Amino acid sequence: MTKTLEIRNLAGMVTGRVADELATPEVIRVEDGLITAFEPGPDPDAVLDAGGAVACPGLIDSHAHVVFGDWTPRQGTLGWIESSMHGGVTSMMSASEVHLPGRPRDREGVKALAVAAQRAFESFRPGGVKVMAGSVIIEPTLEAEDFADLKEKGVWLAKVGFGDFSPQADAAPLVRAAQEQGFVVMNHTGGASIPDSSPVTIEDVLALGCDIIGHANGGTTALPDEDLPRLFDAPGAIQLVQAGNLRSSMEIVEIAWEEDRLGRIVLATDTPTGTGVMPLGMIKTVCEISSLCGMAATKALALASGNNGEVLGVDQGILDVGRPADLFCCFRPLGSSQDGPLESIEYGDIPGIAAVVIDGEVRALRSRNTPAPDGACELKEKHG
Repeated sequence: MTKTLEIRNLAGMVTGRVADELATPEVIRVEDGLITAFEPGPDPDAVLDAGGAVACPGLIDSHAHVVFGDWTPRQGTLGWIESSMHGGVTSMMSASEVHLPGRPRDREGVKALAVAAQRAFESFRPGGVKVMAGSVIIEPTLEAEDFADLKEKGVWLAKVGFGDFSPQADAAPLVRAAQEQGFVVMNHTGGASIPDSSPVTIEDVLALGCDIIGHANGGTTALPDEDLPRLFDAPGAIQLVQAGNLRSSMEIVEIAWEEDRLGRIVLATDTPTGTGVMPLGMIKTVCEISSLCGMAATKALALASGNNGEVLGVDQGILDVGRPADLFCCFRPLGSSQDGPLESIEYGDIPGIAAVVIDGEVRALRSRNTPAPDGACELKEKHG
């Protein structure tokens, strides 16, 4: 039986595409979790009255340190993924399960950890969040043929920069082997972040040629300013994170803007780590980039949604027909000096989230983490 939802009474919709202006659909119609139209259809099973909110694509955190369950051993915290959903995050990608206590480093152990994490989150969605887990840590103990074996088992993510390589550029042949199997490979960038790891220089970044230059603004120690333009000589998406160096982020955005390369910038949190657990890390980063770099909120939100979806090769991140109905509805925060949520973001204020929808299912109404929204959404469902 088809389950339908219509989201009505919107003030506008951010598509998640960098080049798009604010859209003004009459409604967002959802059937079986996918957006099917921007106009009303037959009587739906449920109506979400947005009350004049702006709909935004669900944020995709492309650098989250999941382990097992909704628990982070690094901070000893339970429920952090579900809490991130209250900050507008509807999907997240594992940047490797590196914080597992006693993390294995031998060949079979490294592979087993990635497979176990991928399987554990295959159907487990804390708060509805889609967790892309099982990011194999590229260690010298791995062989090129291991990536074909891992891909067959469902693993398609890899992380380089924590393995016992010196320099880290020596991992390049294994990176190529992973990419040949269709893996999305991310590299650590900048200074060492955990014991027994080593810095990753700009020369390492260029030699590795990964799909995502992880925390290019430092995780947490940034590259020298003179190296930042060279990031654009590497092929991958350039990732800016909340747990990195904000000044470096601003420098990178300025380069991207001047060279018309905003399509290469993606936002993430790089948490939970020593920096902490940050349920609002994604939306906070959006607000910082928008307000400090003079960027329209629609563009800044796209860096955290559509751009991430593109580099990961997933359908979510953009609100359009045929795409998953992963979104949040927001208002300006109560007491804001600004006229609406997008203006609030551009001013540097976190908007008030009044509804989160994942695969067409309303997962939360008023967020327990954002400032109180200056408005409300109401869910009305048919019964019987």
